[in-house]
Amino acid sequence: MIKRELKDVQPYKAPGHFDMTALRLHGKEESGAKKFWMGLSHFLPGGGAEYDEAPTEKIYFVLEGQITVISKDKKKIILNPTDSIHIDPNEGRTLINETNKPATMLVVINYPDA
Repeated sequence: MIKRELKDVQPYKAPGHFDMTALRLHGKEESGAKKFWMGLSHFLPGGGAEYDEAPTEKIYFVLEGQITVISKDKKKIILNPTDSIHIDPNEGRTLINETNKPATMLVVINYPDA
């Protein structure tokens, strides 16, 4: 078992993301997780992620605030606290915090080779 405390986690730059802070909580390097990694993302108002069709499976779970997920066909899905969404590999999405309050979400993503 590997315990990680938030005070010891370092932010990293998530490609294609803006006005947000990403923290990797668990993964191969952080705790030895081999099939997936888990992160904590803090989005400022107006912050988000550009459209992407990554080859990985994702689960987003909103802890605080509100995040809008926009699909390839421009359908908007609003996630509020305790809402979650599963995104299949290669399923495109954009993320945006359309509110005037920060939003925080847990992110679970599989490794492509898992």
